[in-house]
Amino acid sequence: MRALNGAWAGVTLTIAVACTTPTADEWQSADRWAAERTRMVQRQLRARNIRNQRVLDAMARVPRHLFVREPLRAEAYGDHPLPIGYGQTISQPYIVAFMSEALDIAPHHRVLEIGTGSGYQAAILGELAREVYSIEIIEPLADRARQTLSDLKYRNIQVRAGNGYEGWPAHAPYDRVIVTAAPDDVPQPLVDQLKVDGLMAIPVGTGEQELRIMRRTQSGMTTLRTLPVRFVPMTGKPGR
Repeated sequence: MRALNGAWAGVTLTIAVACTTPTADEWQSADRWAAERTRMVQRQLRARNIRNQRVLDAMARVPRHLFVREPLRAEAYGDHPLPIGYGQTISQPYIVAFMSEALDIAPHHRVLEIGTGSGYQAAILGELAREVYSIEIIEPLADRARQTLSDLKYRNIQVRAGNGYEGWPAHAPYDRVIVTAAPDDVPQPLVDQLKVDGLMAIPVGTGEQELRIMRRTQSGMTTLRTLPVRFVPMTGKPGR
């Protein structure tokens, strides 16, 4: 799917810099992951008509393997989701790219993410937007994602543990909302926290799910139904 188009004068400083040269093994490892990201972008994303260059560049930069537990890192760039513990998954790269492209995120945007999970989607959003606010209901996952994102020097992403149904009112309104777990229906607080003319990407359904791209207008919400998808169910409930 295409995006909806919708130094000090006169002062000499001498600084000693300690440099270390990577070992051959470190270079080989770095090259391996970079090469795998390149293949992922070419074979899984471009080949399926993902065309937004900012999204493609973000997917090529973010080290997806660091969001996956060590035993599964060899599979990090495969064309499939992977378990991250607590019954949750890191989404297939294509789905991450599809939703990111569909939201048409600009560099000045503020984005709300419901369902931090591993933190990978948040990292992609952090490459695209000015501010990202991400909520994860499973506290150990929120803690792990927060640490991973901090280690990777993302300073524009905030993660907290909480009930995604309620959103994050303190930082609303949002230009974009992305939901990475499937509720039975679209939570009204997320609609209320979306700016007029803002976009939301959300999987909806129980047995059968569809990915909806929704735009808030002055008179309500318009909906584009896109892919059949399979996300983990959204847990928590309104008011809890």
